[in-house]
Amino acid sequence: MQFEQIRQHLTRTGFHLTVHDESVICIELSLEQGTRHQAIFLSELMDDDGRPFLRVATAIAPTTGLDARRALAFNWESHVGYLAIGDLDGVPYLHLCENRPLESLDGAEVQRLVLEIGGVGDRMERVLSANGDLL
Repeated sequence: MQFEQIRQHLTRTGFHLTVHDESVICIELSLEQGTRHQAIFLSELMDDDGRPFLRVATAIAPTTGLDARRALAFNWESHVGYLAIGDLDGVPYLHLCENRPLESLDGAEVQRLVLEIGGVGDRMERVLSANGDLL
């Protein structure tokens, strides 16, 4: 599956795409009957051999006061996704990410990844931000 095919598939299946950029797709995921929202970012990455990967990521919380041991323990125990630190509007944020080879994906797997990363990310955001919703 190619990145443009992923964009077309997500649009056809009714996801709300908010950023239409050549290299990034942003989905505004509505959770819990619209009471919570999670922004999911999809981008195409190349590995060292030039093989394309899909990254699915969501921002969880600013890194201020975060316990790195808990984040590393999550990475060790998690079956899907890993935690990383990335910049969000000039502020270091904890992100939940998943990378998959594009060649191994189909539309159903992309949808599953978006929903899983969105749901887990929202639950983690809730715990780390006292029930807040960063969107």
